[in-house]
Amino acid sequence: MAGKRKTAGRKRVPFNVAIVGQKGRLQYEAGLFVASLRHADPDFAGRLIVLEPQPGPSWSFDPRMDDAELRALLLDLGAEIVPFENRHFGESYPQGNKIEGLAALPAGEPFVFFDTDTVITGRLSEVPFDFDRPSASLRREGTWPKIELYGPTYHQIWKSLYDRFGLDFDSSLDLSQPEEYWQRFLYFNAGWFFYRDPAEFGRRFTEYAVSVRDDPPPELVCQEIYPWLDQIVLPLVIHGLGGGRQTIPPGLLDGSVSCHYRVFPLAYAREPDHVIDTFETVISPNRIKKVLKRHEPIRRFVLQGKGRRARALFDRNDLPPREQMIRNRLRREGLWMR
Repeated sequence: MAGKRKTAGRKRVPFNVAIVGQKGRLQYEAGLFVASLRHADPDFAGRLIVLEPQPGPSWSFDPRMDDAELRALLLDLGAEIVPFENRHFGESYPQGNKIEGLAALPAGEPFVFFDTDTVITGRLSEVPFDFDRPSASLRREGTWPKIELYGPTYHQIWKSLYDRFGLDFDSSLDLSQPEEYWQRFLYFNAGWFFYRDPAEFGRRFTEYAVSVRDDPPPELVCQEIYPWLDQIVLPLVIHGLGGGRQTIPPGLLDGSVSCHYRVFPLAYAREPDHVIDTFETVISPNRIKKVLKRHEPIRRFVLQGKGRRARALFDRNDLPPREQMIRNRLRREGLWMR
């Protein structure tokens, strides 16, 4: 109870919000994100920053947002487009944009980063973030590591990573979970995370990611590094900075305030009504609709009713236990697209 009283009385501090915008679907998802934040939390007073990778040797094409009307819409909604350079990642690992882009955010100012395929559904400014104790999304499955029959255990794999960076491994464990069960070990979805200083967070994130990519510990010899690299090192960054699981109240992010929907077919299949209502309400103004409908999944699922067909296939109170089962049924019905 003492912890809850402390959370309830925590003073709100101003913070910035960051997402990544680039050529292709992410630019339209960025438009939906920005419009949803302005709709759900019109009093949000922080800076809303769209991080944009720049052309260079890490890309075989120009990754910048190429829809001029979309760029104008972002600016009209009060977002800032801030460029950043890829020095370590880029086209080979676009998830690295969330790592390298942090260096372009205002140093020393608290931030919350969201994956672009997120919609804001409530007052983000009222979430009682503890920016001294970073955290990230716990809406995840046990996607990494995959344990081989005669290979290293969960314990051995994770401990090797903590040892690599001189971090205390034992204090990261959730001892309420059984030994060798994946949730015993600190593991996040990288769909959102926050801290008091993007420069410090980004420095560690980059250092750890490059180290694991270029020289993984021997215990990782049988493990896939891509596309999981950001989620492999994110727990190490958060633990090293004094954070951990759920340093904000549950049920807000990934709940009443935000939804990391990922793709529209999955969203319509499994997300609660308030998320779907947000999609359809936010996109309805003509100035937004005429731009975002250029993204085919938005046009077909949100505007042309394909999403409602997908929604009718599932009972949100009795969903299949694994995401892959939802995906498979959507594919069989011709209702899958990214």
